Amino acid sequence: MLQWRQRGGAKAEAGLMSLQPRDYQRIPARTVRTAWAACPKGTPAMLVRDRLDVLFEDEEFADLYPSDGRPGFSPGQLALVSVLQFAEDLSDRAAAQAVRTRIDWKYALGLELEDTGFDYSLLCDFRARLVEGDAADRMLQVMLTRLTEAGLLKSGGRQRTDATYVLAAVRRLSRLELAGESLRAALEELAVIAPEWLQPLIEPEWDKRYGRKIEIRKVPGGQDAVIARAEVFGRDGQKVLAALWACGVPGRLRTLPQVEVLRQVWVHHYYWDEEGQLRWRDGHALPPASLRFDSPYDTDAHYCTKNGTEWSGYRVHYTETCEEQRPEIVVHVATTIAPVQDGQLTEQIHDDLAQAALAPAEHVVDAAYITPAHVQRAQQVHGITMLGPIVADHSRQAKSGEGFGKSAFAIDWDLRQATCPRGKTSSQPGTLRINGHEYLQFRFAKADCLACPDRHPCTASATRPRSIALLPQPLHEIQVRNRLDQQTEEWQRRYAVRAGIEATLSQTVRSNGLRRTRYRGLAKTHVQHVLTAMACNLTRTADWIAETPRGRTRSSRFHTLCTAAAG
Repeated sequence: MLQWRQRGGAKAEAGLMSLQPRDYQRIPARTVRTAWAACPKGTPAMLVRDRLDVLFEDEEFADLYPSDGRPGFSPGQLALVSVLQFAEDLSDRAAAQAVRTRIDWKYALGLELEDTGFDYSLLCDFRARLVEGDAADRMLQVMLTRLTEAGLLKSGGRQRTDATYVLAAVRRLSRLELAGESLRAALEELAVIAPEWLQPLIEPEWDKRYGRKIEIRKVPGGQDAVIARAEVFGRDGQKVLAALWACGVPGRLRTLPQVEVLRQVWVHHYYWDEEGQLRWRDGHALPPASLRFDSPYDTDAHYCTKNGTEWSGYRVHYTETCEEQRPEIVVHVATTIAPVQDGQLTEQIHDDLAQAALAPAEHVVDAAYITPAHVQRAQQVHGITMLGPIVADHSRQAKSGEGFGKSAFAIDWDLRQATCPRGKTSSQPGTLRINGHEYLQFRFAKADCLACPDRHPCTASATRPRSIALLPQPLHEIQVRNRLDQQTEEWQRRYAVRAGIEATLSQTVRSNGLRRTRYRGLAKTHVQHVLTAMACNLTRTADWIAETPRGRTRSSRFHTLCTAAAG
């Protein structure tokens, strides 16, 4: 095994690290005796070490470090410390202190009792290295490989997926605050990089406007006053941007991070009117939320709303196994910006699981992840059976239960005709695109519809004939079959297992701080989500080894009383 050893703290860490051989396969005998004497039942760290042996080898992180330079601490051990740190929701300082003082951590790491550990700053450096490429996902894959070798995980079986919202680590700003703070951040950056260039541009009022952090609670004067102040910010910002793009200005100033943020904010929130004046955009004329951001200090954090919940930040998707004979293990983690919808991740999740040789036989999801096209692709490409509710028919007739819904029409796919309940046939279908999906539109003759005695319950139009839009035959058949199946008790019994993923999300939110990201940016946030998933896996593996009984679903005393009374 290869070892990086570093004792010099943060200053020494600035240098390069090199490979130094050292073996941690065997735990020192004195550490073993002391650990089991102090913890006769074992702790999660000790139980996982005994079952999985060395969880992370140094060679698996060799590409993250140069091959020459000052010796440093073992990246394999830093990986394990990071997982233990997230399992107990510790800060970097507390985790480094645990390595020095906790006997069970020394046991898991294979350290001598006298080992003094490392400086806490190495954990931050290690996470920064995990951001590069897909290092965090590879780290999760290493853990899953160890679990597979130990017989605690296998491909096939059942898996389930769900997502939850994650709040950004920055304050969500109003549009007015965003404009002012973006300009202030750009001025601060230019004042550091090019003070001589910036000084001639400064106006007397700018110190009062931008000398401190922009915090605007309420603007006296209502909406007109808000627009007036926004356009003051706009003119000041445009003056800076015009000067930056003038001839003879060093190009490096235009590529500064906060200058680029300022440029994007002005494109998103301002426009030029017909008279050549810079104007504040109306709220209905803004770009989509997936393009805009809410803070100049985290441009990956976007606004989103779902089921009445509003937030600015990200969305994380966890996929876990759900088999009775093995622990429930998180096998896939995906982090996206908040506006990305759940169904856009379905194919990526299947492809990633198949590449890792962990594709399920059955994938249980909610309605947001499943469409007939997803069901078809999962079965054809990966042999995965998707189990989840297909969205019901939202037509007026289907909702009211009156008239003729789509299911009342007979379809002859060979003749490409639809027959209504009164026996009238449609013309050849045209194509229609709705929400990114291609449909076939069957239209009936106007003369047939106008003379029909059931016209009123069939269509709400006074002049136009009835038409129905259906998916192509294979997808339509999947849709019809699933809609019928999900009404049965057998289907609902099988689907009940999906609710367990809610417990996983709740556990990671309450125990590991999943709800709010600790870092800024999508890449760093994803590292946090992967480490959180691995911490959950470690805890669940230890509980499985110790045969810890699962906690029962908690309910209120009043609910229990009502249930007893009903029985």
